[in-house]
Amino acid sequence: MQEVTIVGNLGNDPVLREHNGTKVTNLSVADNRRYTRQVDEGEVEVKETIWFDVAVWGAQAEACVEYLKTGRQVLIQGSLIPDDAGNPRIFERNDGSPGSKFEVRARRVQFLGRAEA
Repeated sequence: MQEVTIVGNLGNDPVLREHNGTKVTNLSVADNRRYTRQVDEGEVEVKETIWFDVAVWGAQAEACVEYLKTGRQVLIQGSLIPDDAGNPRIFERNDGSPGSKFEVRARRVQFLGRAEA
């Protein structure tokens, strides 16, 4: 397993559920990257968003549901869970276009920024 650290923003409110008697919360975290790329006409700004599906277990799962809301910035440390070939998981969007996402099993979740009132 690859250890990763992600700083990003929640794409939706956390959802708590139980799996085999253990609490688990799923987070959707977006990491945004901006850079400039040289093209024939000059430079163009590029914005990329990488989405991570994060599973948080146990007491941390309950804290995430209680204190986190859409848009809140978080730091996630955990293990990257690839597909069987070692790649991100591939899926089809509602419009039929392909997409991919990384899955992470969180070891630590740190709440960043300020909570919304």
